Amino acid sequence: MADMKAIQADARERMGKAIEALENNLSVLRTGRANPGILKKVMVDYYGSTMPIDQVASITAPDARTLVITPWDRGALNPIEKAIRDSDLGLNPNNKGDAIFISLPMLTEERRKELVKNARSYAEEARVAVRNVRKHALDEVKKLEGIGDDDIKRGEAEIQKITDEFIARVDSTFQKKEQEILG
Repeated sequence: MADMKAIQADARERMGKAIEALENNLSVLRTGRANPGILKKVMVDYYGSTMPIDQVASITAPDARTLVITPWDRGALNPIEKAIRDSDLGLNPNNKGDAIFISLPMLTEERRKELVKNARSYAEEARVAVRNVRKHALDEVKKLEGIGDDDIKRGEAEIQKITDEFIARVDSTFQKKEQEILG
């Protein structure tokens, strides 16, 4: 039974990573409010190396519609501005000499629907990842030696229970983000 517990713990841990990946993907989707997280995936070409924007500047949201990026080195202003402009976020940075300001436009209904569609696809990727972990765990249970059919069935039922729990977490995470976007 110790092997069964190890398989279940491993499945739980790996399914947790699928939830983390979903939350990371959803955090970069823009909602109606300014959120520094939307710049998380912007990479800046800084002195010959590519770095995440949060490693070369601080990002704040002084109000619901503005982001302020303050680089730690003024030489990074232009590369940061270029990286934001080149990103697929559709943002227009405004360089003020010591900081970059981004005014976030109101989301159109069409853009909100597109963002919800993106969020839905991230949620589906997470569901598929959880199901793949379930399949792997079920295969591991079937390979266990020296246990009876009843124990195998109990183990499979427990893995299904864990899977259902994580699928429900994926769904609730998606629904929260959907409400945020449509908000």
